[in-house]
Amino acid sequence: MGGPGGREMEAEEGEDCTPLLKESQPDTVPACCSARYNLALLAFFGFFLLYALRVNLSVALVDMVEPNTSLAKNVTSNVCPEHSSTINVPRNTTGEKYSWDADTQGWILGSFFYGYIITQIPGGYLASKIGGKLLLGFGIFGTSVFTLLTPLAANLGVGYLIAVRALEGLGEGVTFPAMHSMWSSWAPPLERSKLLSISYAGAQLGTVVSLPLSGLICYYMNWIYVFYIFGALGVLWWFFWMWLVSDTPEAHRSISHAEREYILSSLKDQLSTQKTVPWRPILESLPLWAIVVAHFSYNWTFYTLLTLLPTYMKEILRFDAQENGFLSALPYFGCWLCIILSGQIADYLRQNRNLSTVCVRKCFTLIGMIGPAVFLVAAGFIGCNYALAVAFVTISTTLGGFCTSGYSINHLDIAPSYAGILLGITNTFATIPGMVGPVIAKNLTHNNTVGEWQTVFYIAASINLFGAIFFVLFASGEVQDWAVSGYHLRRNWK
Repeated sequence: MGGPGGREMEAEEGEDCTPLLKESQPDTVPACCSARYNLALLAFFGFFLLYALRVNLSVALVDMVEPNTSLAKNVTSNVCPEHSSTINVPRNTTGEKYSWDADTQGWILGSFFYGYIITQIPGGYLASKIGGKLLLGFGIFGTSVFTLLTPLAANLGVGYLIAVRALEGLGEGVTFPAMHSMWSSWAPPLERSKLLSISYAGAQLGTVVSLPLSGLICYYMNWIYVFYIFGALGVLWWFFWMWLVSDTPEAHRSISHAEREYILSSLKDQLSTQKTVPWRPILESLPLWAIVVAHFSYNWTFYTLLTLLPTYMKEILRFDAQENGFLSALPYFGCWLCIILSGQIADYLRQNRNLSTVCVRKCFTLIGMIGPAVFLVAAGFIGCNYALAVAFVTISTTLGGFCTSGYSINHLDIAPSYAGILLGITNTFATIPGMVGPVIAKNLTHNNTVGEWQTVFYIAASINLFGAIFFVLFASGEVQDWAVSGYHLRRNWK
């Protein structure tokens, strides 16, 4: 943001390369068996299940729809040859089949986000008032219960299924703002990239596991068990979360005194004691809008692939149902590895290589958005070359993992006290691609030709490129003046 305070800060930055945080922090408390890393691990499993619950329909839908519902199969047979000469007939065909056309499938896949978008900002606000533990816990619990009801809803009619998916979205909508709000009290600044990358990497691993596992369940059992198994696991996780987690270090029952003091001391100059939320300064903050644009742009590509990659694998590359799940998961396995590694690298660069927070966030966002754009466009040019298509989509999604240590946690850099609210704002805009992306992609790929999918990839790549440039131009790594008590601008460096 502009203003005298901002210019003074910039002037001082050139003279002072010693981060203020380091002067006041006690010695780092070991990570092993610490309360903050235990929280990261439980959150990891929570987001693992959250994304398993979110994406399992993408695989199950392939098995839920009657093969002759759309024109796709007749057309794709002329585009690419059958991938395998051995045709695997599913061993279980007892699952109910529905006559849903391509447009209806697009609305079913997109309906989740109509609920998801509603609870983003309220979720961030509630988390700042009552804490993130209950909000995150019951968000995943509610999503799990509605997942268990999905087969019943599908039998009742497509309208019921869309409603249940929207209700799942309501539950999941509070989870990321709630988690960000919890980390504002738990994550020492020099460990933010590590802790948040561990917790949010669960989302990618959930995708990695649930896509092939859902395919196997459909293949050997019945698609209804996809929803029963993952829904039951979500309910089980809820019990552990409610038992072991606390909203703040002060409220934790078994945290060591040294760790509690370490966390509180590292955050003491970064948090606000204001009772009211400074809505106007927040909405006028250009660094916040830089995150909004980056978040929107990244999610356009992410959600388009997340919901439609199984369809692309089946209709264009023509892998059988069993191969489909494994190959659809491969890109997200790469992304999971990248998220874990990039979190470690980001904090290493900040702590040991004297790179500023804003420099790390911008560089990682550039890699995580321009890299995927390049390989996504390349994937559209190789046509029926199965190996290259899978490789390019995998590289594209893997590089996207850098964004977790880029724009994705930048909310905590610029306003730790309001991180949940800020994430609610950015994720509200970033949910729009999940609502309209699959619908647009389905409408653009009625005939399932390579050319139609190229158009989908071009659109996603262009949006990614714009988001990366906007973030680099306007992002910040400093705690904003409106985000701390007394509107005093502090440095959030290294």
